[in-house]
Amino acid sequence: MSSESNVKLTIALCNPDLDAEDQERETRNLLREIKELDVENAGLVAVTEIPEGSKALGGFLFGMLQAEVTIGNVKQLLGFLGDRLGNKTIELEVEANGKKLKVKASSQQELTAALEAAQKFVAAS
Repeated sequence: MSSESNVKLTIALCNPDLDAEDQERETRNLLREIKELDVENAGLVAVTEIPEGSKALGGFLFGMLQAEVTIGNVKQLLGFLGDRLGNKTIELEVEANGKKLKVKASSQQELTAALEAAQKFVAAS
């Protein structure tokens, strides 16, 4: 399967209540769980791809990870994120067929709406 038909998600965990060490631990735990799903690849975001205003830690962006999935597995990953991150503030960037969608959520209701928007965006791409 060509990577052009895959969907790339960039997830930024935004928890001001956690110190750097706890935020890093939470990010790595989430990454480990995502890798257990049916994803093409997943990893921390390298410093070379720094979005403006982000903090870096040890060569990787602070609190950020990326996952790439086939279009058929997007729903599973988005469902997992909804279950796992319902009460957390996150920023999610979805890239499909060269188009990008950025959404931010800080409650279960906002996350549900953001994930639905992401799913519709992927379906339309």
